[in-house]
Amino acid sequence: MAENTELMTVDNICNRVYVIRGQQVMLDYDLADIYGYEVKRLNEQVKRNITRFPEDFMFQLTLEECLRSQIVTLNPERGKHLKYMPYAFTEQGVAMLSSVLRSETAIAINIRIMRTFVSVRQQIYSRQSISTELEAIRAKLLLLERNDEDNLEAINDLSEDVRREIDNIYQAIAALSAREPQPRPRKIGFKTGQ
Repeated sequence: MAENTELMTVDNICNRVYVIRGQQVMLDYDLADIYGYEVKRLNEQVKRNITRFPEDFMFQLTLEECLRSQIVTLNPERGKHLKYMPYAFTEQGVAMLSSVLRSETAIAINIRIMRTFVSVRQQIYSRQSISTELEAIRAKLLLLERNDEDNLEAINDLSEDVRREIDNIYQAIAALSAREPQPRPRKIGFKTGQ
């Protein structure tokens, strides 16, 4: 059992936390493996102290939940069907297990499991805040894209107006250069002999 505590890292435990019925839970066979118990023995301890485990601490999975979630792997040596549906322990249920399983190993592992639940909760919170920030960034990008489209439209309108003005200037220059040259008007005044 001492080896088991050293091998259990937050990541190892985190991989055994599932979301079922909208709650973070750990299943009895994972807990039994972590604590170094047989599933049957762990469940016996729980049943002896069943008053400590109300439904918000522990519940039994239905066959449909087991099949749909694909978290329960069937043992090919023992057959294809589960004899008993596994129990799911919420964070409070796992904390209560430490009072039922009184060994030093159980207490040490239980502390790691509690830290894992906190870590998972923080990850979920940070993902939600990141999702919120991403949505805000997407909204700003859409606004910028719309502004860019409006600006391009305005530039196109402006460049069309400028092109028309330039055409008018060329036409005026062409009209001025197309006129026949006027003879120079005679100078007014007296001619001197020079």
